[in-house]
Amino acid sequence: MSLPSTAALAQRHARIRESLETLNLDALIVTPSANIRYLSNHAGTAGILVMTRDAAHLLIDFRYQESVRALQASPSACPAFRMWDVPASYEEALIGCLSEIGVTTVGFEAAHVTVARHEWWRETIAGRGLDITLRSTERIVEQARIIKDASEVAILRDAAARLEQVMPAVLAAVREGETERRIAGAIEAAMREAGYERLAFDTIVASGPHSAMPHYRAGTRALAAGDLLVLDFGGVLDGYCCDLTRTVSIGPPSREVRRVYDAVRDAHAAAVAAVRPGVETSAVDAAARDLLRDRGLGDAFGHGTGHGLGLDVHEEPRIGKPRSDVPQVTLAPGMVFTIEPGAYLPGFGGVRIEDDVLVTDSGCELLTTLPRELLTL
Repeated sequence: MSLPSTAALAQRHARIRESLETLNLDALIVTPSANIRYLSNHAGTAGILVMTRDAAHLLIDFRYQESVRALQASPSACPAFRMWDVPASYEEALIGCLSEIGVTTVGFEAAHVTVARHEWWRETIAGRGLDITLRSTERIVEQARIIKDASEVAILRDAAARLEQVMPAVLAAVREGETERRIAGAIEAAMREAGYERLAFDTIVASGPHSAMPHYRAGTRALAAGDLLVLDFGGVLDGYCCDLTRTVSIGPPSREVRRVYDAVRDAHAAAVAAVRPGVETSAVDAAARDLLRDRGLGDAFGHGTGHGLGLDVHEEPRIGKPRSDVPQVTLAPGMVFTIEPGAYLPGFGGVRIEDDVLVTDSGCELLTTLPRELLTL
């Protein structure tokens, strides 16, 4: 497994500490597993990280301590690191850690902490007479994660490239009479063979009328002549996610299938052409959406044009219409996200074409390079 170096982690810590200083915080409680991994290289399913202005305090239980010790003896060791034992309760251990290190103004990630958890922290701090004030924060780590560093880009590029190894097995499994679920099984076996550690999400194999459902999961339906078939799959490599969608025709496509497919393909190309530094994410979405509207398919495209990729398969930036509850993001080099316009017509079927893109200094690089023309099988 490829892990960021100690120097790379130190650069990430520096960005978080800049935010702590700006917000007048002594520490930040980090709870999502992806954020913990981003800052410490700890990839366990449990843990709490407390980032202060001079150290990274990782709270973990017995299950992970030996692996963390090994990590700390490697070139990927977390800098300025202290490991805290969690003998029983993570919440009790957290309060003990905050008390011992002497912080007084502590941020927490509001989007990832339940009301009940926050109330327990607050009441326990007050009940023990500790001089600790909790303050909610938004997107401190996510804003750092949105720009991928060189090590992350290398993994994401490798993850995307391996999809080319998967596609031949996928297409070999697609034939009239085969069930969606068996095709999904072939995709997932090919993903393992290509070296992915796990799936990034449940594989989508949507045939015929099911292809008009954007997030349909593979069922027992058998493919029939004339079907549109949407294949959406992705894997995780060294913790980072890739995502690809292609649509194929079972047998010769009708004129209407060609019309819808060509519109989605052209919308995809328009969105890719709009990607460059300084452009807002909503403008990329509008490039795809406007083209589909002009082709009479505006109402058939009801989801966003893309989503960020990284340690999570859906992360910032969001490529969609402007929303009051989601801040607009201006594209910058190092951002990685999907471009995936679609058109879905109930009773007829649907088309989606999805690729992974990296924003560069002058535009973008398509990380997934499989053909985008309609395949007939």
